[in-house]
Amino acid sequence: MLTFIQPFDDIDSFPPLEKALKEPNGLLALGGDLSPERLLKAYQQGIFPWFNEGDLIQWWSPDPRLVLYPAEFHSSRSLKKNIKRCNYEFSINQAFDTVIHACAAPREYANSTWITGDMIEAYNKLHQMGFAHSVEIWSHGKLVGGLYGLAFGKIFFGESMFNLQTDASKSAFMVLSRELEQQGFALIDCQVPSEHLKTMGAREIDRPVFKQVLAHHCQTINPVNLTRKKQPIM
Repeated sequence: MLTFIQPFDDIDSFPPLEKALKEPNGLLALGGDLSPERLLKAYQQGIFPWFNEGDLIQWWSPDPRLVLYPAEFHSSRSLKKNIKRCNYEFSINQAFDTVIHACAAPREYANSTWITGDMIEAYNKLHQMGFAHSVEIWSHGKLVGGLYGLAFGKIFFGESMFNLQTDASKSAFMVLSRELEQQGFALIDCQVPSEHLKTMGAREIDRPVFKQVLAHHCQTINPVNLTRKKQPIM
């Protein structure tokens, strides 16, 4: 039976990850709130919110977990060519609100988005606190792609990306991987299996392994500085 969390419950009231359902894979709890404190505590334990507008908040921890070790990002020849051809530039934390709204915009393959107004408000608060970050990709002064997620300890918890031009989101993922590798991050949490992300080097690991990584690299919840002004992608 799923755990139901009241908004006034302690932020550490999540059940053990092993209690997550196998179908749907990873559903762990319902309810609660999107306060910064509860969100940070959830991510520290390997849990993230994912739900549709109008639904109760749903908390997930799938097994296996898709992750990418920053040094393992695969940069294809076509990606390098498109970066040069499109004259892509990048920045970090220069347009967070614009990026998250772009990620929430309707997609051709989906009628709705899980990035609700409440989610946007919650992650903007985390951005102001130094925990939520965005990577922006620019072409001739126009924002054409990007991604956002949370970072603390030595883990980046990826949330969503958007793409308005060829390989713009891939370019953002490449920039993120390079930046995190330079800062000694352990991995990027990509959450659920995705063939698209696997082409860039992401791979699945079992829940016990993921828990060990979190226990080692997320013992404390402190913001990290990833900010970069607009510059060419080298």
